[in-house]
Amino acid sequence: MRLKTWGFGIAIIALIGLSACQGGALPRSLSVEDALGRTVSFPSPPQKIIIAGRANFMLNDAVYLFPDAPERVLALTQATQAASAFVSLLDPEAEAKTRFMSDAAAEEIAAAQPDLVLLKSYMKDPLGDTLEQLGIPVVYLDFETPEQYERDLATLGKLFGDANRAEKLWGYYDEILGRAANATESLTDADKPRVLLLQYTEKGGEVAFKVPPASWIQTQMVTLSGGIPVWTEAAQGGGWATVNLEQIAAWGADQIYIINYFGSAVEVVERLQTDPQWSVLPAVRDGQLIPFAGDLYSWDQPDTRWGLGLLWLGQQIQPEAFADIDLEDEVYGFFGDFYGLDRATIDSEIVARLNASQLQP
Repeated sequence: MRLKTWGFGIAIIALIGLSACQGGALPRSLSVEDALGRTVSFPSPPQKIIIAGRANFMLNDAVYLFPDAPERVLALTQATQAASAFVSLLDPEAEAKTRFMSDAAAEEIAAAQPDLVLLKSYMKDPLGDTLEQLGIPVVYLDFETPEQYERDLATLGKLFGDANRAEKLWGYYDEILGRAANATESLTDADKPRVLLLQYTEKGGEVAFKVPPASWIQTQMVTLSGGIPVWTEAAQGGGWATVNLEQIAAWGADQIYIINYFGSAVEVVERLQTDPQWSVLPAVRDGQLIPFAGDLYSWDQPDTRWGLGLLWLGQQIQPEAFADIDLEDEVYGFFGDFYGLDRATIDSEIVARLNASQLQP
């Protein structure tokens, strides 16, 4: 970061620690309101940041939308999805940085002497509370819904002294929401297919299918894309709800989307298409059993890729309404403009991981 030249004031500016960055001059002290409505104050902008706790890759990807992240992220946390591979594309020092386990104790994190720990809101008890008892400032973020993205990006903008960047980022998502709204505004319920979205899991050799809660972004994506989510009455709790094949058949969905966070959704779909119990379902017979798009992460999640996921899903559910979307251009634009990846890297690390049909309507 460079100091502005303000004549004789330069010495004073240096002494009080002001510097210029892409979002403007960083103040000596700052306060932010986090996702829990708490005001967290800092005597100076935090320079040693740790991203900790569960679901941390969603925070990683949001934090690394800000150009100063590689310099200011002190340590990261291991994730069950492919967080390490993606962050390594964004941060040349990522492999050398400390990696905590997602269940690391507060004392272990505090020993690294961060001046800020970022956590998902549900990590407050006990991890966040214990960190604060140890004198470590904690800022909670959600990044679960579009509304929370607007708020939480603004919080990161303050922490990184880059409000302009935060506004630009939210503008990207807001524009996608607007495009989806315009594409679907004239549709009636008769125009909308009945859609079922299923997460495939295979824990301990036990296969299960789960549906997301009605309030989660996965369900919102279906609605925003011009579909009718058929499972909402079965998913009123706080997490994924397991459903059996009898219930899946009873819903009679026109389209079924398969999510697989820890493996290939494409391979799951290929197996189900030849399964006698699944092949009789109308969606499977009609070729509408579809693997959800994704690269290193599935695009259905409230990760930074959810804008791509919404556009892709719109093309599947309402191909005519979303016909003007060039998803390949969207992919290059997103990873190039917001993560600074060059086209060759996007080709080899992002596009190469996508099923070829996922970039076409």
